[in-house]
Amino acid sequence: MADTVQPEAEQDLEIKIQETRQRFKNEFVHDSGQKYDSRDVERLLEDDALVESYLTWRQFVMDDTLKMIDESFQWRKEFNLNDLTESSIPRWMFETGAVYLHGYDKEGNKLFWFRVKLHVKDTKTILDKKRYVAFWLERYVRREPGMPLTVVFDMSESGISNIDMDFVKYVINCFKVYYPKSLSKMILYEMPWIMNAAWKIVKTWLGPEAIKKLKFTSKSEVQMYIDPEHLPPHMGGTDQFKYSYPPLPDDDFQTPICENGPIVSEDESEIKDTESECKESLESSFNMDQSIRSKKVNFTEESERTESRLRGARKPLTTFRGTLLHVSPAEELSFGSRETEKKCLIILNNITKNHVAFKVRTTAPEKYRVKPSSSSCEPGAHVDILVSLHGGFQASPQDRFLIMAAEMEPNSGTSGADLSQFWKEVLKSKIMEHRLRCHVLETPKSILNNSHDSILVTSPNSTHDLHTALTRLTVANSRLEQKLESCLWLQKVLLVMVSVLMAFSFSTMFSRGTS
Repeated sequence: MADTVQPEAEQDLEIKIQETRQRFKNEFVHDSGQKYDSRDVERLLEDDALVESYLTWRQFVMDDTLKMIDESFQWRKEFNLNDLTESSIPRWMFETGAVYLHGYDKEGNKLFWFRVKLHVKDTKTILDKKRYVAFWLERYVRREPGMPLTVVFDMSESGISNIDMDFVKYVINCFKVYYPKSLSKMILYEMPWIMNAAWKIVKTWLGPEAIKKLKFTSKSEVQMYIDPEHLPPHMGGTDQFKYSYPPLPDDDFQTPICENGPIVSEDESEIKDTESECKESLESSFNMDQSIRSKKVNFTEESERTESRLRGARKPLTTFRGTLLHVSPAEELSFGSRETEKKCLIILNNITKNHVAFKVRTTAPEKYRVKPSSSSCEPGAHVDILVSLHGGFQASPQDRFLIMAAEMEPNSGTSGADLSQFWKEVLKSKIMEHRLRCHVLETPKSILNNSHDSILVTSPNSTHDLHTALTRLTVANSRLEQKLESCLWLQKVLLVMVSVLMAFSFSTMFSRGTS
């Protein structure tokens, strides 16, 4: 039964997506002139996930969805989002450190920090501040499509002078209208009591779904959502990160560990790889005849070694179609705790007519071995990259991988030194980037334990939510009791008045009867 329901649901979604596109073209794009950026319209007509995000955020109400797309696209045109770059933002905005991306929450969502004490209300700079927030959001959405953010309003040491209601409303609209489904939760840390009135106003701007995402926390509660390693010391964490600019602080990727040990530089890595391969080739050919037959044997043994190295690695099932490379898998690498779940395969297919240089970086270089971590791919060929956990480490939803690729000139050298020099000289605009996140597989035993313990044990988040719900229920109950008491009192008063009236009417009737 479930197998028949799923295709129908997918078919209905596809029909809704096509209907949204058709109505938007007929009712909004037609005769719109320069109302939208043509690149946004083109993306809407090609990207199913984008249309789906608008539909689901508006609960598949077509008119509301179209209105949201219209408002969002006009805003993107006004702020010139498709051409907004780091150089488009005043340098002083970056230097303040009031807004930036850094770290992850417990669910693996990137943290979007707002240090409220560094914000000063100023009508002259409000437009720059809005563009600054838009820059960070657009940068993240392009790099991590489909992945939500966790917003952290750090209100420690802040006061009324730091609250700009227009700016707050803009930030809320960014997630409510401009970037649907991009908000995981909004954490408000150490909100001063004096700001309670302001946040009551803010809640009126939020829909029911967004209100559920608000988490008011203190120093003792914030670790329910974020691990100490991603919290600064003043929040009780151990993250010694200090904001500085340049560079931008959201690039957490580092060179991973390959099979030959930590990579100190691109040159050294390639030299070591070449030496190792040459040594293996010499040793294998030393005891063989120097003939065509021995060459065939060497080729066979090399293939067997490659197959042995890749044996047991999880094969990708999805593909991201990039401008230079097709990358499989498209979105995530899946790791588990069992030995058979500690290897994953990344397959790169070169779709260009030239060599494509590539390198792989990760946010957790101490955990993973990547082979090869840097090399080149011939035209029309493919490269298998083995990613494996080592040293007893376990994968985490916070772990990320970055694949960087750039097309090389014809007849360019592909040695270690050539590739190192190439990466130093290649323009940033010529580099294709694709990010992969990590998915942690649950073992059958843990799934059974979770299902068994879920009745008896609740997580810190659910405990906190349950406590909040119980508190609200208690308050509501006391209010109902008060109303009930007042109703009972009023009922008694009415009964007394009715009794008096009835007694008066009876006495009047009796007096008339006797007279």
